[in-house]
Amino acid sequence: MHNNSGDRAQWSSRLAFILAATGSTVGLGNVWKFPYVTGANGGGAFVLTYLMCVVLVGLPLLIGELLVGRRGRAAPGESFRRVAVAEGRSPQWRWVGGLGVLAAFLILCFYSVVGGWCVAYLAEALAGNVVVDDSAAVSGLFTSLLASPVQQVGWHTLFMLMTAAVVAQGITQGIERVINVLMPVLFLLLIALVIYATTTPGFGAAAEFLFAPDFSRLSLESVLVALGHAFFTLSLGMSVMVAYGSYLERDVPLPRTALQIALLDTGIALLAGLAIFSVVFSTEGLEPGQGPGLVFQTVPLAFSNMAGGPAIGVIFFALLLFAAWSSAISVLEPVVERLEGMIGRRRATWLIAAVCWLIGVLCALSFNVLSDWTLRGRGLFDLLDLLTTNLLLPLTGLGVAIFVGWRLTPATQREEVGRATTLWRWVVRYVTPLLVLAVFIFNLI
Repeated sequence: MHNNSGDRAQWSSRLAFILAATGSTVGLGNVWKFPYVTGANGGGAFVLTYLMCVVLVGLPLLIGELLVGRRGRAAPGESFRRVAVAEGRSPQWRWVGGLGVLAAFLILCFYSVVGGWCVAYLAEALAGNVVVDDSAAVSGLFTSLLASPVQQVGWHTLFMLMTAAVVAQGITQGIERVINVLMPVLFLLLIALVIYATTTPGFGAAAEFLFAPDFSRLSLESVLVALGHAFFTLSLGMSVMVAYGSYLERDVPLPRTALQIALLDTGIALLAGLAIFSVVFSTEGLEPGQGPGLVFQTVPLAFSNMAGGPAIGVIFFALLLFAAWSSAISVLEPVVERLEGMIGRRRATWLIAAVCWLIGVLCALSFNVLSDWTLRGRGLFDLLDLLTTNLLLPLTGLGVAIFVGWRLTPATQREEVGRATTLWRWVVRYVTPLLVLAVFIFNLI
């Protein structure tokens, strides 16, 4: 373990950091959300718009969060405070990091419930109960899972234990060690699915759907959805990259590293979409714009009509679980950093995990025994999703853009960003805040 700041841990290598950061970004947003939002918003034109949004919003903010974390060398809120004071600014900028930590905490509360669904589906796939040629049985499996308090809480508990057990071990002995195994396996599973997809009759239609843009199918709402997803998929606005950046060596080039993370994240999303749409287009009567139920209901039904479907179903749900697990690990980290200095890492991890678990139980029960406890028609699960996605993440992202674009001195920006400083500064000052604000207003409306 290298050390540049007292006893603070460091990533053992640049590759280890890239794998961990990519593991954070490659979550359910890539394998679950990207395919269904692409399917619902017209395919290729949406993909092209999404790529532009990654360049104009995702990449500048990713560089900004890593910059603050590396210079601050502390928990997110403290990193913002240290950098602000060093730049002669108000220490109250700590609220940006604190808001991101709050977002991460709330996201983990309901994300772990979805992670539990992934564990449940992998177990069911291994038992041969998912890929069956019966649409009613496939739909019924998901419906029965949501309706069962015991199953929901049980799978949610297991997923939270899996996540906390890794984070409690620290950066090098926990997160890095697991991610170094998890990410290569995830890549291999995804490649296996794509190879399988090339043998299906729907592969050509899937490639055309994803990579042949038809701008007549693109609406203003689709553009704003692409903006929001570019923000969400790179783990921005939840202080994850500030936390991960705080363990980063000084000699790692931020723009190049951030670009590699963004390229890996986007490439995996496109490959996942190609694999999923190939399967969907191979089955008559199934549509790509099936919504959030695409991977839990539509895809299993499609697998049932294909050779080797049960085995491919196991691979697919293992991929889904690994993606969810790697993201959950990263989301827990900035919250643990906040308390680690006061009570130690292990105690901080298990304390936060216990509180998240308890709130997550209420989220899981909002689908069944607590389904009548709603606010304007939304249960706790949907309310937390709405609060974080529509309010906290955009606000934090806007704060990051303003801080790194307007509050840092030109000398600091050049020191961290290097030759790309002029372009990055212009984008993060003027373009990124306007686009993030557009997402924020759209979500509120």
